[in-house]
This record gives sequence, structure tokens and C-alpha cells, in this order.
Amino acid sequence: MNNIITKNAPAAIGPYSQGIIHGDLIFVSGQLPINPTTGNLLEGNIRDMTRQCMDNISAILKEAQSDINKIVKTTIFVADLNDFAEVNEEYATFFENVSPARSCVQVAALPKGARIEIEAIARK
Repeated sequence: MNNIITKNAPAAIGPYSQGIIHGDLIFVSGQLPINPTTGNLLEGNIRDMTRQCMDNISAILKEAQSDINKIVKTTIFVADLNDFAEVNEEYATFFENVSPARSCVQVAALPKGARIEIEAIARK
């Protein structure tokens, strides 16, 4: 297994990696809507937050020599399921041909008080 480390996505805020390569699979840790340049949690609307999570995932996959179109599964965690429609609309803009398998669940709370977190599994 190999750790993925990039400055183009937020650093891990605990004892975990941004991602792991294992064989032909890449496991991307849950990404909060954190701006990697400032280290700050994005404020504003859920669409912008969704985009930032996906941009962070994209940066990690790029470091692993993969990309968004090789994602096979995502899990989206939201603090409020009422945000689902807007999350879904923004999320859909990232996939050209085939959308990956996905789960979306409401959770009681997310790290740093975030409203959304997205994790992904992709192919090399």
C-alpha cells in the first residue's frame, strides 16, 4: 500500500492519509469542503461546498495518476438531507459518461462543523 500526499488538497486532520493506493484501487479519505490553500472550511452554499469536496478528491486522484472519471464508488455524508437536491445537481457536473455507484447519508455531525463530506474509491 502507498500513501497519497498532495499539497493540492487539504492535509489530513488526524491519523489518516489523504488516500491509499492498494493494487489497482485508490481509496480517497473523506474530503471536507476545505480550501487547500487557506486551510479554511468553505462558507456559503452547499453547491460550493460540494464542488470543493470534489475538487479535493480530484487533486488526490491526480496525485495518484488517476482522475474523477475512474471513480467507481462514492459516499456522501451530509448534515442535513434537505441539502440533497443541490448536492446532487453539483455532484452530477463532475461525471461525463458513467456516474459511479453512490450512497448518501445524513449524519449527526461532521468534523469541523462541516455540512458535507465526500469519500471515493477509484481505479488507477
